[in-house]
Amino acid sequence: MIDIVKPYGILNHMVLDRSPRLDRVFHALAHPARRAIIRQLSGGERNLSELASPLRMTFPAATKHVRVLERADLVRRRVAGRQHLCRLRAEPLKDAMLWTEEFRRNWEARFEALDALLDEMKSEEQSDSGSPSCR
Repeated sequence: MIDIVKPYGILNHMVLDRSPRLDRVFHALAHPARRAIIRQLSGGERNLSELASPLRMTFPAATKHVRVLERADLVRRRVAGRQHLCRLRAEPLKDAMLWTEEFRRNWEARFEALDALLDEMKSEEQSDSGSPSCR
């Protein structure tokens, strides 16, 4: 007999589908340039020119992307003289991870139930093919 798999409940009530904070994080992560900036900042603080250079974009274009990351609270920028220094704030990524983790666990449980069902069907098939009445 196969058990019905019930979806997991929400683990963190702050991470609901109607979370403006989560919306800003996913919006920020939606662009490959912003993901590249986050990747660069995971190695430590960088100035805006360092962030723009490998992306082959202008300083103003990089500034626009950093502003989106700042609105999502993923990046903190400080100005030191003429340099704009950015550093990663990874805490908001935790909310996004928890949100996606909920789906991963739900799907993992469903795949495990499917595996069990397939194993059961395979066993039944093998036992049926071995019976003398089938020959």
